[in-house]
Amino acid sequence: MSGAGPRWPATEEEALAVQERVRAAADHGRAGPGVGEVRTVAGVDVTYDDGSDRLVAAAVVLDAGSLEVVEEVTVAGRAAFPYVPGLLAFREVPSVLAALEKLRTTPDLLVCDGYGVAHPRRAGLAVHLGVVTGLPCFGVAKSPFLFRYDEPGPERGAVSPLTDDDGDVVGRAVRTRAGVRPVFVSVGGGVSLDNACAHTLRLAPRYRLPETTRRADHLSREVLRRG
Repeated sequence: MSGAGPRWPATEEEALAVQERVRAAADHGRAGPGVGEVRTVAGVDVTYDDGSDRLVAAAVVLDAGSLEVVEEVTVAGRAAFPYVPGLLAFREVPSVLAALEKLRTTPDLLVCDGYGVAHPRRAGLAVHLGVVTGLPCFGVAKSPFLFRYDEPGPERGAVSPLTDDDGDVVGRAVRTRAGVRPVFVSVGGGVSLDNACAHTLRLAPRYRLPETTRRADHLSREVLRRG
């Protein structure tokens, strides 16, 4: 996996410039790996300490067939950037990359708790991670952020487009459990939206959220709790 590159942005203006370069560099031309082509999949998540800038980033690699944990690592650190709407990736990417670099396993696919092209400048966390790691990457978010969707059908596997104000499709609402609120899938790079949605359903056989997110979230929270 490639490194984080030049000096990390210190201001909003610098971050916006980097975000534009990341958006332009994203690979949206490949279908990427299908469900049968992925042996290992990694999930990443970050938990913040209330009232401070402390955080813990976790990366968990799962066997794509059994969903059993293959490897898990954490990195404790501090937020590298202030909270600015639309620039959340700049708080999380350094610690997430540090966690990914600790892995002995190079996963076939990367899933993050957040957004990809479903972002005002089409450069959410999954886009950043796809560009800097070179791995096929997509995001699965818990809310539609600023975008619109029609409620998908009530059955597991039902989907509907996630669109911006101009009607452009930036992702999909995906029903991972019958009668339960959908999740919101958007690509980061190196994988098509069709394949990202298929992977999401495979990774969520029992719960609303994919196991990648559930495991990484639990691990990062537990390590932060232990201090």
